[in-house]
Amino acid sequence: MTRHPSVTGQSPTAYQPQSKTSEGAQEMMARGRTRAEELRRELGGVLRLPEGVDADPGDIDVDVPEDETMILNLGPSHPSTHGVLRIMLELEGEQILRAKPVIGYLHTGMEKTGEELMYHQGSTNVTRMDYLSPFFNELAFCLSVERLLGVEVPVRATWIRMLMCELNRISSHMLFLATSSADIGAINMLVYGWREREVLLSFFEKVTGLRMNHNYFRPGGVAADLPDGWRDDVLAVCEAIPKRMDEYDDLLTGQPILQERTEGVGAIDAEVAIGLGVTGPLLRSTGVAWDLRRDMPYLAYDQIDFDVIVGTYGDCWDRFAIRSNEIRESVKICRQIADMMPGGDYRVQDKKVTPPPRSRIDESMEALIHHFKLYTEGFRVEPGEAYVPVESPRGELGCFVVSDGSSRPYRLHMRTPSFANLQVMPPMMRGGLIADAIAIIATIDPVLGDVDR
Repeated sequence: MTRHPSVTGQSPTAYQPQSKTSEGAQEMMARGRTRAEELRRELGGVLRLPEGVDADPGDIDVDVPEDETMILNLGPSHPSTHGVLRIMLELEGEQILRAKPVIGYLHTGMEKTGEELMYHQGSTNVTRMDYLSPFFNELAFCLSVERLLGVEVPVRATWIRMLMCELNRISSHMLFLATSSADIGAINMLVYGWREREVLLSFFEKVTGLRMNHNYFRPGGVAADLPDGWRDDVLAVCEAIPKRMDEYDDLLTGQPILQERTEGVGAIDAEVAIGLGVTGPLLRSTGVAWDLRRDMPYLAYDQIDFDVIVGTYGDCWDRFAIRSNEIRESVKICRQIADMMPGGDYRVQDKKVTPPPRSRIDESMEALIHHFKLYTEGFRVEPGEAYVPVESPRGELGCFVVSDGSSRPYRLHMRTPSFANLQVMPPMMRGGLIADAIAIIATIDPVLGDVDR
């Protein structure tokens, strides 16, 4: 009988590790094996070179011999990467010399899925991209489809959309305050932020039937009118949130530990932010007062009074403070909407676009036929293309739709802010510490469903 090697005293067969996995072009390589232009991007160097001019590797100075550094993975399974985000770091001790985000671990193929779904099914798909602000995904999709259809949405539907989006902005920023504070060490804020968000999700459930991924905005309007008592609920939220924010200011804003962890950390300037396509609170933290609600008005924002919050230094502290104050501005907007909400229909009365009321299906053969054809064949959209951007809690969220005249999009592409904003991570992290990297990721506030579409 053959005995086990460990019994006979023979050394067991050496374990042969499997070949190393590779992310291809996303992988961070040793400096000696990295092209000069790639290294320059990782180090946050110049964003553009004149045509015909190549980057000179000698211009790139890290000042540390390569054999004295190490490459470390932060994520993808890490609580502070806010999802399956992998960041490769070249470190000298605790100091970050290079950083490179690696994405693709959550890829769901939603854009290609959207090209197989009929237009009236599209909101169900896109709402799951940025799952912390689903109304904005639905809004961008619906506005683009409505532009191709050439339909005019009823005024009440427009204001309902605006109300739900601003409440969603509050809930998203509340979760930002909760998670980013916990990342930096203020654990109790995690409980408070979730508590406030729960109140808003309960209202969403009352209106849409779901707490998340609502499929409430539809081409032509919204799925249902606001329920009885909605105004009292909204005003109760508007009354409670500012008082709670004052308490959180006392808890966080004057906290010396939080200030030390965020002031001067991850700073960028306006030129870098604009060059890398950064939008939202990240761009406004550099002093650029760009907000699509004011600068390219959609819905009825041109009838609403609100301020665009900007920072000065472009650091983690500015980004933290901007989101905190945007909560107050959204409360101000919600109060105005509650007072100015018009009456009328909540969806366009076009039988080719929106289904008939459920009660009519049992009474009218024509209504039954329209309902059947709409849900089996969908509605056709004239050939063309449209792109409509909206201001989500993370920046510019736009939907690009190409129609070939059928009931399904020929091409669907979402311009998502989390994807674009990740590009600024390398220059933010360079020269900082590993602890600073956690604060930087938190204040970028990425949603990986928004990145890996």
